[in-house]
Amino acid sequence: MLQFFTKKKKKGFTPHLSQKGRVEFPFSLFQRKGAGFTLIELLVVIAVIGLLSSIVLVSMGPARKKARDTRRMADLRQISSGMEMCYDDSACAGTERYITTTAGINQVTQIDTDGTPLYMKVPCDPSGCSVGYNWTANASPYQYYCVYSKLEAETDTWVCASNKGVMKKTLAGYTPSNSDCCGVNVTQ
Repeated sequence: MLQFFTKKKKKGFTPHLSQKGRVEFPFSLFQRKGAGFTLIELLVVIAVIGLLSSIVLVSMGPARKKARDTRRMADLRQISSGMEMCYDDSACAGTERYITTTAGINQVTQIDTDGTPLYMKVPCDPSGCSVGYNWTANASPYQYYCVYSKLEAETDTWVCASNKGVMKKTLAGYTPSNSDCCGVNVTQ
């Protein structure tokens, strides 16, 4: 019975009169009632998140290098397969010969001789097309080729593809050539 005589509270934003006769709301933008965060607390949380994310990014560096190296090796295997298919096709480079290659980075952009990529376009290096894959020059009768790239994750290690297959070679202060990286005496 007592509950009928008590005043019920109204829900919502109903104004109340203060003791001084001013209108007050049950909330205030300038008073802290325990809800929300201060600017300092937010800055500390943002700093901790930034620190943790930088640690994660640094730890992912070696994994990215290994992934790029894996792609390099797969690309060179693919280039080797394309060159072997071209060797066996008289419409590609002629009868039993490889396409002509010149020494330098990205000298061969497609495996074909007439401008239409019959077998494949040579992919860019995972670090970018400006880095590229290095080619050595072959000579008539074009019975060999050699393309190579340096690996990032393994120190002083090169991966080479030639008519002798695909291989890795590790040697300090080394630059690949037709006779050593791409197989022993690739001209025979």
